[in-house]
Amino acid sequence: MKPAHPTLYLAALAALTAAGLSACGGGGGGGGDSTPVSTLGTLSVSLTDAPSCGFDAVNVTVNKVRVNQSSTASDTDAGWTDITLSPARKINLLNLTNGALEALGQTSLSAGHYNQLRLVLDPNTGTGMANSVVVSGSTAEVSLDTPSAVQSGIKLVNSFDVAAGQRVDLVLDFDACKSVVTKGNGKYALKPVVKVIPTTLNGIGGFVSTALLNRHVMVSAQQNGAIVSATAPNATTGEFALSRLPLGNYDVVVTADDSAAAVVGAVPVTSTSATVAISTSAAPITLPASVTGSIGGTVTLTPASSTATAYVAAKQSFVAGPTVTIKYRGADLASGSYTLSGLPVSAPQYAVYSATLPLQFASAVTVLPGAGKYIAEASAEGYTTASLPLVDISLANQSNANFNLKP
Repeated sequence: MKPAHPTLYLAALAALTAAGLSACGGGGGGGGDSTPVSTLGTLSVSLTDAPSCGFDAVNVTVNKVRVNQSSTASDTDAGWTDITLSPARKINLLNLTNGALEALGQTSLSAGHYNQLRLVLDPNTGTGMANSVVVSGSTAEVSLDTPSAVQSGIKLVNSFDVAAGQRVDLVLDFDACKSVVTKGNGKYALKPVVKVIPTTLNGIGGFVSTALLNRHVMVSAQQNGAIVSATAPNATTGEFALSRLPLGNYDVVVTADDSAAAVVGAVPVTSTSATVAISTSAAPITLPASVTGSIGGTVTLTPASSTATAYVAAKQSFVAGPTVTIKYRGADLASGSYTLSGLPVSAPQYAVYSATLPLQFASAVTVLPGAGKYIAEASAEGYTTASLPLVDISLANQSNANFNLKP
């Protein structure tokens, strides 16, 4: 979910080629040795990540990647071709920021159109820690409860074509922040949110002040308040990269602990091979200090669901500017409770994009006048999104921002 330097990308592609992982053809599927070489193409798969909310590590153990030409094939049907990792590989997703890629391997495939892609994880067994988290500020590794779907494969929405003699590179973007949710009593559950993104290196890049780097900085590219890509800056230099973005205009939001947010509006991404700079190492983005507060409450799903996860976002809307998400979090699976903490009370800083750097930031005028005012929004797949148009934390934290979501 973020652009890397060309050297990093080339190294990742080299790793893909040299990965040497075994590719096992599923019953009757493409890629068998009997297929004439002239009709074969190659599929390579890599993994990347968005930063996680409140964790210092999010570990998943990848067993294999499976592909099938049929969109309706079950995990036991014929036609699967597998990229098998032997042994299965435990990956800390939080190491895959700023465009870093983890090569999962490659396999030969018969030329044609493929309609199903699955990522298979090892399940946790006994006291095993195949999938786990380390909560920020702790050193303890906590097991992640995993759904049964990880054993048959997380089904990803993607179709792709393989041409004879050509290679297709796919990047799986594992959204750690949305994928890990609390489950009550100090337990955590894995609800995988993974999408397939382009491999081309483009996007938005820049620097944040190194003085902010111990404050859990997050940088995101958003459209209409929805986060498309997010990353944490380099822990030493403050450089960040939001890569592999579809063409369009993006609002870039920078947040950090005990700081006002900064927003760069309408950053144009018009190339599939270039990165748009919004700041430099000589003039990085800085954030003014701010008192912070919180919004909390519960999300009730009616009817109740054992599979849907509710997410709550705190948003701000600017006069003559965009609506952006400042913080978001998944509600607890057991109780529906949530807390969005660390919300700045001070007004965000805002600058409209310009190719002339450095950008000039000023305190934004929000639609809700006065500092510390937010729109709270709750959503869940299969339910109608609901919002509270005014939640004011300027004088006190708000703990009764409750939602009842219905289809």
